[in-house]
Order: sequence, then structure tokens, then C-alpha cells
Amino acid sequence: MQSVKSVQTDRILRAAIGLLILAFVYLLYVSIHERVVVVGDSAPEFTVTADTGRTVGLPNFGGKLLVLNFWATWCPPCVEETPSLSEFARRFSGQGVVVLGVSVDKDEKQYRAFLQQHRPAFLTARDAAARINADYGTFKYPETYIIDARGKVVQKIIGPADWADEKMISYVSSLL
Repeated sequence: MQSVKSVQTDRILRAAIGLLILAFVYLLYVSIHERVVVVGDSAPEFTVTADTGRTVGLPNFGGKLLVLNFWATWCPPCVEETPSLSEFARRFSGQGVVVLGVSVDKDEKQYRAFLQQHRPAFLTARDAAARINADYGTFKYPETYIIDARGKVVQKIIGPADWADEKMISYVSSLL
């Protein structure tokens, strides 16, 4: 049989463990929540070297609408999305829209092979260290941010999109 002192110690320990778990969950939530970019937020600034050799970053798109797409070669929905995103980029290229696809691939050979095979019609870059997508809080691919000329996120799309869909075309046209 447990003594009264032992029962009290047990209750105190359980309460302390419960509080520690709640504090841990809260800190985890806050750290993740602060890093996830949502509609209405200012887009985090970044700089990356595109496959064209040009250094691009958020401030370099002056006055244009930026469609920032995070993707990977090992992501089937990303691969499926590439043709419609290419068509979208061609359609809006002269209208003040820039599409930048940032790959999180670590394997450069696989990345280069993908570009060779699919020939995306938009600006591409590889962020092997995954710094940019971490700044945006991206962890599901593909994930796309539509960023206006002032640097505000006006749309966030988690998962693949049909960029040839008339609703998407109409929405983007309304932002121009």
C-alpha cells in the first residue's frame, strides 16, 4: 500500500509531466505557426541562382506578379503539374507575370534529367539546402505562392493545380 506522501508525489509528478507536455506542444505550435506563410503575409525575401545563371530574388521582380512554385522531381503531383504550369507561364509571360519553380531536389543529376526531359517553360532553380521553402514553411509539394507586386502573398495553393483552368486564368488576370 502506498503512503500518503508517495501518492502526493505521484500526483505532483503527473501534473508536472502534463504541464511539460502542454508547454512542448505550445512551443512546437508557435515555432511552426510562425514559419508558415499564409495569404496576406509579406513574402519572405530570398535570392537564388536560376538555371539561366541569373540571380533572382523577391525584390528583383519589380512590379510583376510572381508565381513561386516549390516542387521536386520525386513528387508525382509536381511532375503532373509541370505541363499546365509551363502553358500558364507562356500565356502570361508578356503580361507582367513571372513563374519561378524552385526545386528542393538534393540530387542534381536527377534534377537536370527532369529539366532535360520536361523542358519547363518557366524560370527554374534548385534550392538543395531547402532554405527558401523553409522560410515559407513549405513541407508539402507542390506548393505555390502567388505574390503581388508589393510582395504580399495573395494566394497559396497546397497541392497540384490545373494552371490551364479558366478559373485560375481569370483569377490571375484579375490581379494584373
